[in-house]
Amino acid sequence: MSKTIKTKPIRIVAMGKYLPQAMSSEALEKKHGLPTGWAMKYSGVQNRHVASQESNGWMGARAADEALQKAEMTLHDIDMLISGGGTYDYPIPNQASVIKAEMKDGNNCHTPAIDIDSTCLSFVTALDFAAKILDGKAYKNILIVSSEIASKGINPANWETLTLFGDGAAAAVVSYAPGQSSCYIKGMQRTYSEGVYHTLIEGGGNRKFFKDYPYDPELHSFQMKGKQLLKLTKKLLPDFMDWFFEDTGYTLATIDAIVPHQASKLGAALFQRLFDFAPGQVQTTLAHYGNCIAASIPLTLMAAIDEGNIQRGDICLLAGTSAGFAIGGVLLRY
Repeated sequence: MSKTIKTKPIRIVAMGKYLPQAMSSEALEKKHGLPTGWAMKYSGVQNRHVASQESNGWMGARAADEALQKAEMTLHDIDMLISGGGTYDYPIPNQASVIKAEMKDGNNCHTPAIDIDSTCLSFVTALDFAAKILDGKAYKNILIVSSEIASKGINPANWETLTLFGDGAAAAVVSYAPGQSSCYIKGMQRTYSEGVYHTLIEGGGNRKFFKDYPYDPELHSFQMKGKQLLKLTKKLLPDFMDWFFEDTGYTLATIDAIVPHQASKLGAALFQRLFDFAPGQVQTTLAHYGNCIAASIPLTLMAAIDEGNIQRGDICLLAGTSAGFAIGGVLLRY
């Protein structure tokens, strides 16, 4: 029998979100000349939110301030702010600094602000990092913010990505909480570099800098090799899950809720086929929000909590895949 690993008293105290204006698939199809019903049929997304005047920083700050209000805290109670996301307002300064500056008391509080970018897994990676450094001394409370604007990096000629992605922000106050039932159990990630270029925005970085490669909708838009990604996921995910759970005392079948990244309709179907899930065990918001990159998992977690599908004491797995190609997860008692 495997030995259950030691847990750590970490608690998600409160969460907040910000969603820009909603756009239905019908409206999106009409705007871009797609056949009626194409988006729901192929992407599984009925509604998504699309930023207009909002920035990553502004949206993230709104979500963060809401989470702090619900936690009955202020920014002065936070020992570190982590931005976990794959999109950003500027190459420099870092996104967490911009989010902090947009927050209430941001200019009057000198909380350190750092970025963690593992694309779609950024919230999970940030939560894992926060759980490992929270000690009740130097770090008592950490604020994690995932604010994503996917719509700017989409080529309208690519119907698959046009209909799949959405914009949004979510935040969580995570605290060291001895004496509570909530706890962090395990968090791990593996990066399989054979898939590093299966998801890519090729232009804009130093390899193809904007001065040398003027804007081109193909070069500077998100591209993904969907079939290769699904093939890689099918090959690697079962072994990852076996490895992840081997020393926890739990299995996928014995946990209460799974909050996966809302990658795609085909990705969700593959996940369901690979494992034998109980009805209602897997939480989903793909139809309502689309794929919001790193914000997908916290938005889905928050929706499940608000709807009563996840309650205090439940064992939850937050997991997914990301560009790079990586698989990662965090197991916790909410």
